[in-house]
Amino acid sequence: MTKCAYVTFDDRTGQDDERDLALSHWQAHGIEARAERWDDPEADWSAYDAVVVRSVWDYIDRREEFLAWARRVESVTRLLNPVAVLESNTDKTYLRDLGVPTVPTHWSADDLPDWPEYVVKPAISAGARDTTRTTDRGKAAELAAALQAAGRQPMVQPYLDMVESEGETSLLYFNGRLSHAVRRHPMLAAGATFDHNARAELRTPAPDQVDLAEKVLAAIPHALLYARIDLVRLSDGTPVVIELELTEPYLFLRYAPDAAANLARALVELV
Repeated sequence: MTKCAYVTFDDRTGQDDERDLALSHWQAHGIEARAERWDDPEADWSAYDAVVVRSVWDYIDRREEFLAWARRVESVTRLLNPVAVLESNTDKTYLRDLGVPTVPTHWSADDLPDWPEYVVKPAISAGARDTTRTTDRGKAAELAAALQAAGRQPMVQPYLDMVESEGETSLLYFNGRLSHAVRRHPMLAAGATFDHNARAELRTPAPDQVDLAEKVLAAIPHALLYARIDLVRLSDGTPVVIELELTEPYLFLRYAPDAAANLARALVELV
């Protein structure tokens, strides 16, 4: 029987509500599955046919340690997603190199564009951590300068009003196939709080959104067990990428009837 690890973190609060669902479907598809903490020094990664990175949500403060772990694992077994993907995807400067339309992004504290509202965040972050929304251009510049002074790459983006009405569209792909899509509620809306188990509902993506997502995937020269492509629309209706989640995305497995089974089938195909 194929043996795979579901890699998580020290989740004492039960944030990862997808783990048990995923593991049960892996078992049903003939995979001996076990959850492991990525930083557990006792874990024997070579005992697995594949090690699947999932809810490693504490890696942000330990990125270099996490990537060193990923390199060690890939030296002894199959790592999904691969370490080359994890290295690039954990730094949002990858947006500069996607080669497709993305949310306009300014990469320094100097000469900020004249936008009605700004979102300032570091390039290495997760969710809405260390992210600020402001209408004050001076404050936006100060926040970006503070990130630079701390040795962190700032990102300054316009806040897109269409996110309030339309939300973000997340397309979920397993082994290159579209499994499902959801409409995610904006994390920076007034009164919103960040939750890994984000509120969402199923959505049928528009053809232009699928076309954009598949252009992104076609440019990645690695097999991906999972990919979540987060899209928004600009004021003129153009779909753009706001994030490409290839490291530890919430997959919204509970939102679509076949989602967990789709992930399990994709894993079987890759191992």
